[in-house]
Amino acid sequence: MHPGPDLDLARVRAFAVTAELLHFGRAAEVLGITQQALSKRIARLEGELGAVLFDRGASAVSLTAAGEALTGPAARLLTAAGEFVAAARDTETRPLRLDVWGHLYAPMRTVAHVVDALPGVAVEPGSGRDLPGVADALLRGDTDLGFGRVHPIPGRRFAGLAHRLARLEPVDVLLAVGHPLAAADVLRPGDLADGVMWCPASLERLDFLRKFADRFGIARTEAGANLGLAHSIEHVRDHPDCFTLLPADVPLPDVPGVRAVPLAGPTPLYAWSLLWREADPHPQLGDVLAAFAEHGARRRWLEYDPDRDWLPDIEALDGVG
Repeated sequence: MHPGPDLDLARVRAFAVTAELLHFGRAAEVLGITQQALSKRIARLEGELGAVLFDRGASAVSLTAAGEALTGPAARLLTAAGEFVAAARDTETRPLRLDVWGHLYAPMRTVAHVVDALPGVAVEPGSGRDLPGVADALLRGDTDLGFGRVHPIPGRRFAGLAHRLARLEPVDVLLAVGHPLAAADVLRPGDLADGVMWCPASLERLDFLRKFADRFGIARTEAGANLGLAHSIEHVRDHPDCFTLLPADVPLPDVPGVRAVPLAGPTPLYAWSLLWREADPHPQLGDVLAAFAEHGARRRWLEYDPDRDWLPDIEALDGVG
């Protein structure tokens, strides 16, 4: 045994979360403590290490060179601590908590395919608001696994979390039967450039739709409240100049007067991913990840051809080639 410093892991975790968010207020919220308590933990850690870790400007927080150097070791230390605790804790009987987001596109239908084939694993499904919300819940330990669309967010690095691509789903365009393009058997994304894209929230909050509009020249968009899938479909039905996009396998409610048309040349793909906390994982997390991988391979969920398909953020996704 080698003697070493007695580091307080709560202070290390405070540093790691603050280094990720570069915002003391948001970091305190994620950790479930006051901003004053967070500042004290950081200050005491800096005192123990003899190094300043953050530059605290009037309008922004940034890492010092010492802080940058410690981000990797801090993540590894917290992961090791989680493994240490998991080795001594009997959590086999606790259900694995799995939160989904992107509810308009029915993420639970994909999760159900896998969970139904895992009779030996107790999974407790739940709902998160969005990617940042589920990421924060994972870091707090409030959930064990997330499922939804993982994409880059400016200023957010998701330190301490890992993700894996689970499914690539072709996207259809939904049109009113009175739309000039509704009779087509298949459409190119560029054919939609003169239409109005209906968005169930402001476009700034809808990463996939925003990138689709930028890539294929959709200049006109219309945003409204996300009141559920039926409401979005009814809006498209009642506004024949509008269209919206949906993953191809989303079960549509019975709303007459609309038609889903496949897109090709290229085919847009909606990426569903798994997201989990690297430190202190649930003991059956590996079984669930393996089941998603096996199910995805059998159902050919991860097929991608760059000459045929369009996938935003391809460089940020794992397991695609």
